[in-house]
Amino acid sequence: MKRSYIWLICVLVSVAFISLLYLQGSYAKEMVRMRQEQFDENVYRSLDQASRDLEKVETYRYLQKELSLHEKETLGKTHTDVSDFVLPLDTLIPSTGNMSLGSLSLNKYNRMAETISHLQKQVREAYVYEQGVLDEVIYAVMYTASEQRFQDRLNPAVLDGSLRGALLANGITLPFHFIVYTSDGREVYRCEDYTEVEDGMNSYTQILFRSDPTGQMGTVTIHFPDQRRFIRGVAGYVAPAMGFTVILLITSLITIYLVVRQKRISEMKNDFVHNMTHEFKTPISTISIAAQMLADKSVSKNEATYERLGGVITSETRRLRFQVEKVLQMSLFDNNNIALKLQELDANEITENVVDTFSLKVSQIGGTLDMRLEAYNPFINADEMHFTNVIFNLLDNAFKYRREEEPLAISVHTYNQGETHFCISIAENGIGIQKDNLKRIFDKFYRVHTGDKHNVKGFGLGLAYVQKMVQLHRGTIKATSEPGKGTKFTITIPLSE
Repeated sequence: MKRSYIWLICVLVSVAFISLLYLQGSYAKEMVRMRQEQFDENVYRSLDQASRDLEKVETYRYLQKELSLHEKETLGKTHTDVSDFVLPLDTLIPSTGNMSLGSLSLNKYNRMAETISHLQKQVREAYVYEQGVLDEVIYAVMYTASEQRFQDRLNPAVLDGSLRGALLANGITLPFHFIVYTSDGREVYRCEDYTEVEDGMNSYTQILFRSDPTGQMGTVTIHFPDQRRFIRGVAGYVAPAMGFTVILLITSLITIYLVVRQKRISEMKNDFVHNMTHEFKTPISTISIAAQMLADKSVSKNEATYERLGGVITSETRRLRFQVEKVLQMSLFDNNNIALKLQELDANEITENVVDTFSLKVSQIGGTLDMRLEAYNPFINADEMHFTNVIFNLLDNAFKYRREEEPLAISVHTYNQGETHFCISIAENGIGIQKDNLKRIFDKFYRVHTGDKHNVKGFGLGLAYVQKMVQLHRGTIKATSEPGKGTKFTITIPLSE
């Protein structure tokens, strides 16, 4: 699979999961908003109902009082004697001495109609009077109430009970705190467990006795300490889903990263095999040619020829063995099977020996190798063979990545870092390393690309070997580089105790 396809899949998966998280977050936000609006509506409805209940209780109390005062007077004025509605018998049944039967019936009917009309008139007058009495009582209630101070009219127990009942009727069971003020802002009452409203918490206010003049009105302010947790609790159902989505997103990205990393490792291994084949092919071919020349009877041979061919075979065999050993050493390091033979060594002396050996190779191409041994305490606990190979690999790396148009210049410098560490730096003026590649130069099989990947021979194991060995010696290695100007490696190892 091409790397571009992998990145495309990575982008698509990321966009899909991020969009899903956005939708879940928007849904949770909308649920919280809707619950807040519903809660606000229920609270205001409950406050309105509690205010009405308070006014009803006050009206009922004053009605009872006024009606009891007017009861006797009302009954006295509205009582009508039965004699006012019952006509004398002689008016209903007149004397029949000189009247005929038809005249008697007509006279009787007229008397009854007159009596009914008189009775209806008396009932209407009584109803009108009763209505007037009731209006007077209601007016007296309103007048008497409005004349009292707000704090005298307020019954906190009634208000508390009305609030609880109204809130419960609207489905709100949260504990609440309330405080009552007069119209000019003076506190009249607050509940015993009242706490101040926290920042960001809603409070709700309702006017009490709204029909009265402004001076006799008051307000009740209520808030719910657990409101925030109650409102946001609805989002708790979405939170696990968002959590699982984040886990899936991270898992997917890690999976894609591992796929890309595995692909890169696979490419590096393929490059390693290709370069290993090339590296092995050259000495094998040289040895094969030298062997053929020794076996060819048609070629005249003398002592110098035998010496020269023997030297070629020995040199190429040593080169081949060295490459094989590098691969085997890295295999041992990966399995943690390497055992270092630590002993106290003079690092300056080892460095000088390696530089002297390598200087001939540098001088053959017209380069220079400068050495400054300034470490006043060069003694470290190290494995002589592996520490020698570390210095040799860094010098060989500087030789490989030189610039053809510029004479190679290598600088080797030893010094002490305080009283605890020995340091050695190897700098050169080669092609340098890009910043992105600099982070990967110690990866096994990784080789910095130089255009033609075969113009610099190697397996990509040299720097990986160096880093592994430095770590096994409880040291550190770091690299700094600038493309076109060269690279510098610095190794720091603890001094021998």
